[in-house]
Amino acid sequence: MHAVVHSVTINDRSAAAAELDQIVPQVSSTPGFAAGCRVARSADTGIAMVMFKSEEAAQGFADFLKGAPDAAGVTLDRDHIDVCQALAHA
Repeated sequence: MHAVVHSVTINDRSAAAAELDQIVPQVSSTPGFAAGCRVARSADTGIAMVMFKSEEAAQGFADFLKGAPDAAGVTLDRDHIDVCQALAHA
């Protein structure tokens, strides 16, 4: 398995929360999707990790993110979108 790890800046918490209701079903229907979560590091920053069943699927999602527009209330840090091999998961 491989993960796409990326950072976001939260500009508007209310808009960002509403946007997650739309983004989560879209991401979870991506081919090769296995699991994912977004966590708040602070009031205005977050990290997301989206797990995929293959490196190819993860790289495809990372490439999509690099060209995707920012979601409502969130700015994606396009310089820190990483595809990482999962060493363990439960």
